[in-house]
Amino acid sequence: MGRPTIFRAAGPRFAFLFFSREEARLHVHAIGPEGEARFWLEPEIGVARNFGLSEREIREALRFVEEHENEVRAGWRKHFGS
Repeated sequence: MGRPTIFRAAGPRFAFLFFSREEARLHVHAIGPEGEARFWLEPEIGVARNFGLSEREIREALRFVEEHENEVRAGWRKHFGS
């Protein structure tokens, strides 16, 4: 199943993707230049874990997740079938 990239933001700065077979709860990973973070989409959008992104990068990535919420949800359904 792999690691499908859902979208990129801020040029190549962030890639937003899923890790297959990781966890059933709807979430997306933001891969940045200095680390990555996981964001929940349910029950509401928020930071699940941060692995090396600065506070500024977290805020920026969170904004992108909020702006692309529908795209992330559609990608999740397409990839995981639920």
